[in-house]
Amino acid sequence: MYQHILYEAKGSIGYLTINRPKALNALNTEVLTEIQDCLDTQITPDEDLRVVIVTGAGRSFIAGADIMEMKDATVPEGHAYVARGHKVMDTIDRSPKIFIAAVNGFALGGGCELAMACDIRIASEKALFGQPETHLGITPGFSGTQRLPRLVGKGMAKYLILSAENIKADEALRIGLVEKVVPAEELMPTVEKLAARIAGNAPIAVRQSKVDINAGMDADLATGCRIEAEAMTACFASEDKHEGMTAFAEKRDPDFKNR
Repeated sequence: MYQHILYEAKGSIGYLTINRPKALNALNTEVLTEIQDCLDTQITPDEDLRVVIVTGAGRSFIAGADIMEMKDATVPEGHAYVARGHKVMDTIDRSPKIFIAAVNGFALGGGCELAMACDIRIASEKALFGQPETHLGITPGFSGTQRLPRLVGKGMAKYLILSAENIKADEALRIGLVEKVVPAEELMPTVEKLAARIAGNAPIAVRQSKVDINAGMDADLATGCRIEAEAMTACFASEDKHEGMTAFAEKRDPDFKNR
């Protein structure tokens, strides 16, 4: 169905793979268009889907936006390209599904930005992160200047973006850019185990927790706490809340029904 991406859903877990290994999975217009179509037509409408694992084919996660496409782009073409990238990142960020980036190699520029749009980032020891745009005469354009400081702090974000320095996985872990680093051969088993654990929790509570965290990051503490209180109160009306607490009392695993 797609030329540059692969997508497969296995029950409650989806697998989205950027499949352009000869170009190190660089994000050109065609790739971004295919990702957006997959998000709109396959991932979002799938009511059984809880978690999406995002990774790259070959030795790269995503090596960045496609420089060869951008090199001769006009100002209107550049604007359209940035808007397309922003739409992909925003769709992932705002989706009720949980997205986990399994970063298997290069995550540079647009690749680092796509990883940051995901909810959780697990990296292989071989992963490499960076925002090299200032060395190319541009700024990060797929939300890097906004998401990176929210993850690692303003000073560190400025250091990485202004210097265009790449960092290894252990440094990405130290500064909070990723949540865990594992040996390369353990990357997908680790991510799949995490995805299964998240998918096994109460779907309404998981979705709402993502919404609460995202909304709270853009609000003051008091507003964030009000958002949280309203969300938790709403959970008391769900069957899953009753099932989860009953299962706890009965010392058994819960059987959530997403209602």
